[in-house]
Amino acid sequence: MDALIAPQLTWHDGDLREGLAIRLRGGVISEIRPLGRDTADLRPYLALPGPTDLQVNGGGGVLFNATPTPEGIAAIRAAHLALGTHAILPTLITDAPEVMEAAADAILAARGQPGIAGIHLEGPHLAPERRGTHAAQHLRPLDGRTMTVLRRLRAAEVPVLLTLAPERADPALLAEAAALGVVLSAGHSQATAAEAKGGFAAGVSMATHLFNAMPPLHHREPGLAAAAILSDAFVGIIPDGIHVAWPMLRLALAARPRADRSFIVSDAMPTVGGPEAFDLYGRRIRVQDGRLVNDGGALAGAHLDMITGLRRLHRDGGVALKAAVAMGTDIPRRAMRLPPLGVAPGTPAAAIATLDDRLRFQGWLGDPA
Repeated sequence: MDALIAPQLTWHDGDLREGLAIRLRGGVISEIRPLGRDTADLRPYLALPGPTDLQVNGGGGVLFNATPTPEGIAAIRAAHLALGTHAILPTLITDAPEVMEAAADAILAARGQPGIAGIHLEGPHLAPERRGTHAAQHLRPLDGRTMTVLRRLRAAEVPVLLTLAPERADPALLAEAAALGVVLSAGHSQATAAEAKGGFAAGVSMATHLFNAMPPLHHREPGLAAAAILSDAFVGIIPDGIHVAWPMLRLALAARPRADRSFIVSDAMPTVGGPEAFDLYGRRIRVQDGRLVNDGGALAGAHLDMITGLRRLHRDGGVALKAAVAMGTDIPRRAMRLPPLGVAPGTPAAAIATLDDRLRFQGWLGDPA
């Protein structure tokens, strides 16, 4: 597609800019410049890089744990692509060692698939007290079998995010994983504030879904949540108003020493772009009043996509649009040490999302009008 597109707002160089024109040639952005008196072919409300989601358990009826194959990965990404997310980390939650190995095989086989930015291993090295919906029988300390998987993935230069309870990890293995270039994230953890600070000093650079699966904030026992908020670590947040109440989210963001260290994730399950129920560990998970719950009523992931999360973060959470866009686009990529993706010359139009004035996904910049 060759066209001149003039969004009302364009996310460019870390800011929302008005009056810019985007020239497309051969499906690639060739120029960004002021529109001036030129006539645009299309005028969407907002153009931004398609969000990067670091926590995607499933989509389109497919759960990564149940279908750890290149085909499963492609189906999950397709479901999120249709909703405006460009890149994902397929996320394997706690499971048997052979399932983790199959997931690694699938990611290695899927290298080169558009929008597959790496893999997130959420567990099984978690605190039993904070396992949430993760299966207790598969929990285990960080061990040699996982380290072998990490070495294989990193030898192939696959970006890897590993969520674990830092207080339960062997410090030597933690240091080795960090030296491999694995991004370590504290989550599903019972860590005290002191233990969390120790983890951050030892190479943990992130916290997984802030407030969830960690001790609640307490004025005498601040725990992992307070340590993460007050650190320079990157912090992921599920912006659905269910996993974190909006006032708590705003308090956390206001207390952070650096505004560029918080990002959003979907924690999406197969119901996103798919049917309203699926099976996890042999139990039925269903959407109920916007929540994903198991048969005991406990939360089990989220029924959320990134564009909806960005919109809710701004509209319901009261976060400025500029900050909300950064939290869905630039910041998660920096957190995972991924190459930047911007509305800039050389970027494929198919990686740039357009939203309407209600912040709903309209399509990709390269789509025909």
